Amino acid sequence: MRRFLLRRLLLLLPILWGVATGVFLLIHLIPGDPVEIMLGETALPAAKAALRSRLRLDLPLLTQYGLFLGGLARGDLGSSFVTQEGVTGVIFRTLPATMELAAAGLAVALLLALPLGTVAAVFAGRLADRVSMGAALVGLSVPNFVLGPLLILAFAIGTGTFPVSGREGAAAVVLPAITLGLALAGILSRMTRASLLEVLTREFVTAARARGLPERRVLLRHALRNAAIPILTVLGLQAGALLSGAIITETIFSWPGLGRLTLQAIQARDFPLVQGCVLTIAGIYVLVHLATDCLYAWADPRIRYDA
Repeated sequence: MRRFLLRRLLLLLPILWGVATGVFLLIHLIPGDPVEIMLGETALPAAKAALRSRLRLDLPLLTQYGLFLGGLARGDLGSSFVTQEGVTGVIFRTLPATMELAAAGLAVALLLALPLGTVAAVFAGRLADRVSMGAALVGLSVPNFVLGPLLILAFAIGTGTFPVSGREGAAAVVLPAITLGLALAGILSRMTRASLLEVLTREFVTAARARGLPERRVLLRHALRNAAIPILTVLGLQAGALLSGAIITETIFSWPGLGRLTLQAIQARDFPLVQGCVLTIAGIYVLVHLATDCLYAWADPRIRYDA
């Protein structure tokens, strides 16, 4: 396991380098001058030139790229063009909010998907199956930029049960978590159903039932655990969708997290902040995949990572 983890962590370096290079090129090639955004189009040319020199935007692109990689190698993501604050500090200040929202969205997805998928598999072809998969299809069909405003109108403005925006209090995370987790719940519930249907036909399930074990124990201890690997795979693959969905969800609910910060940095053409945010999201995405691979060994003891 140690060799496997070390190898995967070493592979993280070229992946992050590729992400950093891609983001650097894209953010410099898209239209929009951060100097004009900060000073306005009517600013004097001398003021623009002075600010461009201070931000080192007057240097050749290759030189800027070298300075960026050099700072990255030292663990320095630079300073924000807008606030002049260190990018690392800004990211660490907003990251807990995004992790809280992502964890709450994942909890919503699992709480909905596992029961729905299990019921659909046990009662395959019956009314409960059709109702469960219909609910999953609704979750997949409604995008978060539609679901979020609808939840605000119904439960924030309409009834006043939950806050409209912000992060104050435990109730503030409920609507954003539902918005973020509902689509993931639709995908996971369908995968849970498909995986359970395949496992329930295997001999060890028949043997467990023949020994007189309660159906609940057969499902939870034997069938669901053996059906976990496809579910974990989809869950790991959807981690990126969870983080990218957080950008829209955080904007809708004014959630002070990394996703909203990324969108604001893109709008302001704040190059260092955009690069730092995207690198952080990419690093989390790769680490989630690594954790998913490690969970395979828990779900199936036959899997080993000694090589």
